[in-house]
Amino acid sequence: MQIIWLLIKASWISATLAILTGITSGVCSARLIALVNSAISQNATQSLLISFAGLSILAFVTGSLSQFLLVDLAQNSVYQLRLRLSQRILASSLRQLEQLGPSRLFAVLTQDVQAISNTVFVIPFLCIDLAVVGGCLIYLGWLSIWVFLIVVAFMVVAIPLVQLLLNFAYRYLNLARQEDDQLFTHFRSITDGLKELKLHSVRRQTFFAEDLSVSAAKSRQYQKNAFKFAALSSGGGQFLFFLLLGVLLFGVPEALPSTQAVLPAYILTLSYLMGPLGNIIQRLPNLASANVSIQKVNRMGLKLAEHAEVETVVTKPTPKDWNQLKLAGVVHTYQDPGADHQFRVGPIDLTINSGELVFIVGGNGSGKSTLAKLITGLYTPESGEIRLDAEPIVDTNREWYRQLFSTVFADYYLFERLISEEFSTLDAQARAYLRKLELEQKVTVQDGQLSTTGLSQGQRKRLALLSAYLENRSIYLFDEWAADQDPIFREIFYTQLLAELKQRGKTILVISHDDHFFHLADRIIKLDYGRMESDEYLAGEQW
Repeated sequence: MQIIWLLIKASWISATLAILTGITSGVCSARLIALVNSAISQNATQSLLISFAGLSILAFVTGSLSQFLLVDLAQNSVYQLRLRLSQRILASSLRQLEQLGPSRLFAVLTQDVQAISNTVFVIPFLCIDLAVVGGCLIYLGWLSIWVFLIVVAFMVVAIPLVQLLLNFAYRYLNLARQEDDQLFTHFRSITDGLKELKLHSVRRQTFFAEDLSVSAAKSRQYQKNAFKFAALSSGGGQFLFFLLLGVLLFGVPEALPSTQAVLPAYILTLSYLMGPLGNIIQRLPNLASANVSIQKVNRMGLKLAEHAEVETVVTKPTPKDWNQLKLAGVVHTYQDPGADHQFRVGPIDLTINSGELVFIVGGNGSGKSTLAKLITGLYTPESGEIRLDAEPIVDTNREWYRQLFSTVFADYYLFERLISEEFSTLDAQARAYLRKLELEQKVTVQDGQLSTTGLSQGQRKRLALLSAYLENRSIYLFDEWAADQDPIFREIFYTQLLAELKQRGKTILVISHDDHFFHLADRIIKLDYGRMESDEYLAGEQW
């Protein structure tokens, strides 16, 4: 079971100690059954009472200790799993994460990790039950080796039959989990595309009937099949257990008369075992589901590891004074899995001078945002190179290079916590910028935390601009920032906010369609279908 290995990897010492104490508890429980049999067949004596009390206390203490250890171990395992997977995501290349898609990542981080978390709670009880079963089997072997061999032979036949049914359940759980990835995509369509679905009844009905319902029905059917087979395995296990009791009651006395004396103890012990065995059988579907989730998490982790970036710690300071940023023959290619053609950006030859205001323009799909991701180091060029002055940007210094940039992409994410090199004055700076951005009546700042981000799209973009201001980095990149602003604030952005950044010596890259502000730029770079069509130097309006 992979979930057991998950616990062992978290701490083999704690796992070993938990197993040993669990085994001790199980042996004590089995010995208690032996004492009960002795008390029934003989008169209860003072020594039996003392032994019974001592074993009861020992079983309680060791069982509780085993459960405490396993609870800590299980929760530590889930904690480490969550952090490890999150670190893998953060270390993966942006392009790989875009190809995987947010739905698959969310499904693993929420559904799979939660399934594992829910299952680890039963592991302590499962270990105790297994220990009880093991101890009772040892006791049965001590009572009569011949009857024990009959029980073992019966189990050798019964367990594979139960396992066969569980394998079918396991297969359908795998299919259900794969379908859930698609179902999560449809759920995101509901939340992200709610306005469009409400405004278009045919689209809404088609989406509901042909996409969401079909995927949900497949997941439902797979889950039903899985748990039906799990129920068959559970019921079949109980049936086989009663069949074993029947053999012991009616068959063994005829075949082995010498075992007649120990059969009552056997029947009592096996009847006691019905509880632990039933618990084990009932928990097997949960374990199977958790194993499916662990496999999914591991596969996702391996996929992420295959495209992980070189992990580097930024030790040297990011340069404040640099002269030129050069792209030489830089190429990036998109391969659409559902199409035969590729979209290629490049080769790009471009030099950006420190302190310039550069507009990047072009039609939709011309490669502007891709070029921005190449410039900022979010995409690694397939060929060509990027240089900051004389230093080539490679895997070992890419993290250092990225610290040059403050960005607001079109699909930006707005964090509530603000970051600044000067934390002592962060709140004061933030309040000053809030006034400049006309948001002081809607948002407050306390200890670097925004009071809210629940604003209109245009106002949220102003908060993203505030965050970029406070980072105070050398190069600013704005991807269609003004698209959601009203005409008045759009003009403020181009004529005042960009001017202030330029006066502070910042290099500014602006992706824009606002051609009536192009005269403010030092340069205009135009892209067309992934190629640089022109690189026009302007005088630039004096601010």
